[in-house]
Amino acid sequence: MTDQHRVDTLGAYGNNQARTPHLDELAATGTRFDRWYTPTAICTPARASLLTGQAPFRHKVLANHERNVGYQEDLPDGTFTFPMALRERGYNVGLIGKWHAGTVKAPADYGFDGPHLPGWHNPVEHEDYLAYLKEHDLPPYEITDRIRGTLPNGGPGNLLAARLKQPVEATFEHYMATRTIEMLRRYASDGKPFYLATHFFGPHLPYIVPDSYFDMVDPAAVELPKSIAETFEGKPPVQRNYSAHWTFDTMPIEVTRKLIAVYWGYVTLIDQQIGRILGELDALGLTDATSVFFTCDHGEFTGSHRLHDKGPAMYEDIYRTPGIIRTPGAPPQVRDEFVSLLDCTATILDLAQVDHAEAVDSRSLVPLIKGENPAWQPDIVGEFHGHHFPYPQRMLREDRYKLVVNPDSTNELYDLANDPDELLNVYRHPEMEPVRGRMMRRLYSLLKERDDRFYHWMTSMYDIGEVDHDPTQSGLDEASYR
Repeated sequence: MTDQHRVDTLGAYGNNQARTPHLDELAATGTRFDRWYTPTAICTPARASLLTGQAPFRHKVLANHERNVGYQEDLPDGTFTFPMALRERGYNVGLIGKWHAGTVKAPADYGFDGPHLPGWHNPVEHEDYLAYLKEHDLPPYEITDRIRGTLPNGGPGNLLAARLKQPVEATFEHYMATRTIEMLRRYASDGKPFYLATHFFGPHLPYIVPDSYFDMVDPAAVELPKSIAETFEGKPPVQRNYSAHWTFDTMPIEVTRKLIAVYWGYVTLIDQQIGRILGELDALGLTDATSVFFTCDHGEFTGSHRLHDKGPAMYEDIYRTPGIIRTPGAPPQVRDEFVSLLDCTATILDLAQVDHAEAVDSRSLVPLIKGENPAWQPDIVGEFHGHHFPYPQRMLREDRYKLVVNPDSTNELYDLANDPDELLNVYRHPEMEPVRGRMMRRLYSLLKERDDRFYHWMTSMYDIGEVDHDPTQSGLDEASYR
């Protein structure tokens, strides 16, 4: 699992400049999902959803604690999680890398072996990493060539990238792969079935990589995203504010090209570490008996829509992500069903022959991986609850159109067939009324079915068709709502 990873950085997803041979090989020998979405484009809620198989509105861990806006920060005691279910079934369960699924509770609280590596970025002062550097006589963390813009108040912007003055062997990514290989060998010798995860902190910004990756891609060869032409006209004002927060307009366009180039280099660094882990799986003779998943928590803007990072904008750049699963005996294939990071939970449990009924918002992807064609939902819902400040949103993505409901301002509707870069909000266009109305009613019914209480706002504010309940929730009205 990676963090903040754009789907278009991989050769398997169409980037002809990508240098991702190991992930491309995994995709070529497994199932590549072309419509794999995150339930929410922010780290902690997405990771809590993976743990539980519950949508964020249900598990209620809704924000990263570093920018928390008053939400719950840890899962309540007794919450169902897949690692504990695997433990109870006799599995070894390990996690190397980024946790970020809670504040007080650590991976060990959910049954994971491995060092607790907290936070949202590489914890380069962690005692286990420092011990690794000392053990291998490697130099400490040091950076130069920082890239950042200027904030609206005149202060220095967030660090976006820097040159790492360490050899590859000293990088946090190499360290995590090494620790994974060590644990893989222990698990292999133990003889018990196992689940082992490597959660890289990258390619989340700031992109901090050694020279060979910082300079790997020529910025002149980078094709800028078409949505860099974003004007924010007809869009929720928060998007323009986020662009200012991420200092996009304070940096020359050449800097944006360089940032994208360094980001691609970061992806290659991670791909090579994944290659080391998969190579060890081969060396141990476990490849033909082991299912391998690759995905991330959410995407990244890297200049798309004049934005960086992620935030209150439900664009494909941050909601559609890579998703690859290779299981023994399953055919290589590409699937176009709408699936989710959430579905990993039930899939992992299904492969382990463990009941997944308590992963209530998760669907097993095993039938799809086997090449079957079961009945499948033709659309997918996304949600967002805030980052830096509360900002609730809901999204319905179907084959051609995307609807985003923003209670504080204008709603959004995009025709992805004619506008794949989501530059033109057609929500108010008169000719789109049939699409807008149909999608609003469909989103309402899905949210109500899940008991996502966001639907209450929609009941009074939009055309959602006839209701079969008292929308005031007073219990005092005898009128029929049929």
